[in-house]
Amino acid sequence: MKQGSLFCFVILKSPKPQCFMMCSWTIFAQWRSAVYTVPAITWLLSRPEANHPAVMSKPAAVQLVADKRLSLDYAEARRLSRAEFLQENQDFDYGMSTKYLVNSRGMEMFIKSWMPKEGRAKGIIFLCHGYADTVTFFFEGLARIWAAAGYAVFGMDYPGFGLSDGLHGYIPNFDQLVDDVVEQYAAVKEHSEMKGLPCFLFGESMGGAVALKAHLKYPDLWDGAVLVAPMCKIADAMYPPWYLVQIMIALAHIIPKAKLVTHRDIAEFGFKDLVKRKRAEKNPVAYIGNPRLGTALSLLRTTDDIEKKLGEVALPMLVIHGGSDVVTDPSISKLLYEKAKSSDKVLRLYEEAWHCILEGEPDDMVKKVMSDIITWLDARSTSKGFIEQGKDSRQGDLEQTVALAEMTPAIVNPGNN
Repeated sequence: MKQGSLFCFVILKSPKPQCFMMCSWTIFAQWRSAVYTVPAITWLLSRPEANHPAVMSKPAAVQLVADKRLSLDYAEARRLSRAEFLQENQDFDYGMSTKYLVNSRGMEMFIKSWMPKEGRAKGIIFLCHGYADTVTFFFEGLARIWAAAGYAVFGMDYPGFGLSDGLHGYIPNFDQLVDDVVEQYAAVKEHSEMKGLPCFLFGESMGGAVALKAHLKYPDLWDGAVLVAPMCKIADAMYPPWYLVQIMIALAHIIPKAKLVTHRDIAEFGFKDLVKRKRAEKNPVAYIGNPRLGTALSLLRTTDDIEKKLGEVALPMLVIHGGSDVVTDPSISKLLYEKAKSSDKVLRLYEEAWHCILEGEPDDMVKKVMSDIITWLDARSTSKGFIEQGKDSRQGDLEQTVALAEMTPAIVNPGNN
């Protein structure tokens, strides 16, 4: 039976009007339950700054921002919103290289890079941002730190997010999204000044799923990955019942772009630092609407696919997770670490940290995590023969690492004006 025949099948099996009414009510109740259960998917994959409580519960000034960002379906509107934001926050844009490139599907993709000020880069870091996010807000600060540490950093907004073309917040096909990312980053690897440099993926939350899929589809392109609270499986306790999944599939085939998936405001669960939580609301191009049905289905299918292939993950990886994260389950990162066949894999659990460990934690925690990331990258940027029995063959420059970590709070907290 085809997925879309679910409703008709139940109605045809009802021989009496009373049964028809009962079945109709049952279907309505199941549909309503599905709509309210699917957030388990988007809860796990969402960036907190993309989720807001009801607009009426916000102060008037914030309501205006939220209202405006609910009308950014097309790239032109998002780019205008970003331009207006920069007019009011003139010190925010760090003046690094930005450009728009048309990909093989005819879509205009936004690309940004941050380069070391002196000398040849140690390696390349390719950014994979989370659901509803962009590389032009919090990732700006992270990228500047890695550039100061000697790395060439490249980021792109996925189709439908940030400043790239596409319907805002819509992911009709996750594999296609991954191919779009790989297409741009593979081209960067071919630049003359980048050839021969070790290449690392950095994926956060849903970006972790992008990075893992990129590795599984194109395993020879990358030399390692840093995965922060990666979305690679939905915890069993949060997985929707099979019949609700079928209802979502049926609806997604009919109205895939509809914003029918309700979502909770998880900012209070993702950002521990209250000042930083408030700052997240300033992101001018964040997707803050209800998740679209087609997007929710794509994310569900993606996590199912990755879960089946955890044992095929083979690249060197640093997996980072907040031990007190209630958005993505830390046990999933443990499962990834245990199942991956990588000979070089490191798991770092920061027991007191929440979901947005690099954006929403107190400064001391952010410094520690950035220090650990830079040390791990440095140990793997000298050559491809640096690992001995899965352990670091050398330590990073501690003084340099500490100095760079000291930069973190000032750079990672944008939009202060």
